[in-house]
Amino acid sequence: MERQMWQLLEPIHAIVYYAPEVFEEFAKLGYDVETRWPSYFALRSAPLGTPSAELVASAFYSFNPKMVAEHIPTIASQGDILAARLRGVDRALRRLLGDRIDSRDLAEAAELARKVAEAVDTVGRPLAAANAALPWPAEPHLVLWQAATIIREHRGDGHIAALLTAGLDGVEALVSFAAVGAAPVEVFASRQWSDSEWAAAQARLQERGWVDADGNATPLGKEGRENVEKVTDSLAAAPWRVLGPQMGRLAQLAGPVTMTIVQSGLLPMQSTLGIGR
Repeated sequence: MERQMWQLLEPIHAIVYYAPEVFEEFAKLGYDVETRWPSYFALRSAPLGTPSAELVASAFYSFNPKMVAEHIPTIASQGDILAARLRGVDRALRRLLGDRIDSRDLAEAAELARKVAEAVDTVGRPLAAANAALPWPAEPHLVLWQAATIIREHRGDGHIAALLTAGLDGVEALVSFAAVGAAPVEVFASRQWSDSEWAAAQARLQERGWVDADGNATPLGKEGRENVEKVTDSLAAAPWRVLGPQMGRLAQLAGPVTMTIVQSGLLPMQSTLGIGR
């Protein structure tokens, strides 16, 4: 159930990386918004303060560190970035949700999601901790977005722990996920590992028996990836227990918000998370 709830809330968080309103706010700060990545690294890493490229590469895990270094350090202050991303999300959600922005259902969804986010244990989870330390906005739609962000970074931090436990480095994590058909290899190319780095990771996984000569997952590889997801689910489960049977109520309330975002066409058809539009 934890995996389904993450998949339900992920699009609410993800609009921060795709909404034109966010790009407009970041253009005002001097960012190149013709492509996604210059603003992405600033948007996601800002809660960490002014982190080094090494710290961001560690926390983001599956990105080529050379790619990270191209975009870190950022060109605006932490305060300006955090304010711009909240303004952009505010404008985007107001446009997408219209009159529902002031609805009781949205306020209730925000309240329930915040309960989960505030129950998150951030020990050993840097991105979750950094986002959880930010002040809560007043408006329910922004509370829902911030809660979704904390919850997804909590899960993501745990996912890295699961990958490390399975002995998968950043590029091997992508190769093994592509091997089970989570998304085409071309989608994972966005992390900018070179062809030679990808091939070397594939060779290492073939030696372990996780993939065949064509890069497709073997039974061992499929089992290994499913174990990664199970460990991730287990590590993400604790905060959801605060809702008990109200988890279904949150799903009922957040579902229309997520569907509106998905149907807007803002999000990509496929992603490196294995979630498709």
